[in-house]
Amino acid sequence: MTAAGELAAALRRTRRYLPMASASLHTLLQYRISLLTGVSSTAVSTTVQLFLWRAIYAGAPGRTLGGMTRDQMATYILVSNLLVMLLANRVEDEVSGEIYRGDIAVNLVRPLSYPLLRFFACLPVVGTNAVLAGLPLAALLVAVPGLAGPGPADAALFVAAAVFSVLIGFAVNFLVGMTGFVTVNTWGIRYVKGSVVAFFSGQVVPIALMPAGLAAVARALPFQSMVGAPARLFLGQYDDRRDALWILGQQALWAVALLALSALLWRRAVGRLEVLGG
Repeated sequence: MTAAGELAAALRRTRRYLPMASASLHTLLQYRISLLTGVSSTAVSTTVQLFLWRAIYAGAPGRTLGGMTRDQMATYILVSNLLVMLLANRVEDEVSGEIYRGDIAVNLVRPLSYPLLRFFACLPVVGTNAVLAGLPLAALLVAVPGLAGPGPADAALFVAAAVFSVLIGFAVNFLVGMTGFVTVNTWGIRYVKGSVVAFFSGQVVPIALMPAGLAAVARALPFQSMVGAPARLFLGQYDDRRDALWILGQQALWAVALLALSALLWRRAVGRLEVLGG
């Protein structure tokens, strides 16, 4: 088969998953209050963080922390919270919920990949959050003095990094959702996951401000590729083009590794699945 034929076949296979994305968008629009509540919660959290770091910088010698000025820190907070919105894809809730209810059996009889079904279903959530959080961010970068947006090169790097961030976030959440196969309640696991990701991704505290030991642990985990790495590229905090490509390369490796792990564990879990009902 020629390259054009292979591409056409791949597009035909992808088209089969589009109805899932459409259904997910329809459901999302039906529950607008829940969507707006999530956005409002993020806005409040971001505001609190901004005021907190403003107070911290007021007492900082030289008015810099970890090589970041107050305005750079404010930009970092805004960007990191945008990325957090992109990572709120609800995959772990959907997967674990379908396992508990037995609904997953319906999807298993379809001639489709369940992980791909869930990925396409989460895309409308990611896209909607990107618009709802991205537009205010762009407005703030333009309107607030000192908050400098990225140049064209940094913007392109950030977009690429955000794509990898979404892929890593999907894989992490899918793995957490699959714990529904081995436990009757994933709430505690999801809560712990949220806390670990928030801290080691650099969302709560930039990795550059962590003690050396914690920073080393954070850099060795995939979570920094979800928030800290894209935010660095947005701010232009890299040495040269090779360093920027190294950051993207690390993200790509984590994305491939976690997606492969998700696929492997999914196949093993399905082999042991039993659905009872009447």
